[in-house]
Amino acid sequence: MPEVIINSSASFEHGLKQFNKLVQQSGILKEARQRQYFEPPSVVRKRKAATKLRKSLKAARLETGRQQKRGAVKRTKPS
Repeated sequence: MPEVIINSSASFEHGLKQFNKLVQQSGILKEARQRQYFEPPSVVRKRKAATKLRKSLKAARLETGRQQKRGAVKRTKPS
């Protein structure tokens, strides 16, 4: 559980903002939302596979863009 210690010179709002940031970074709310409803193992596998595919396609797209910037891959115009 994230903890924030507020100094006497700091405001409560600043401490609350720090706490919210720590909660977001730790992923507590995301996990709680996922566990709110039961998700069958088959759905979990499909969701993870879709995420993996989406990330790999994005990485490939970014790598192609990097190579084009270096001049390694030349783009051809469709005729």
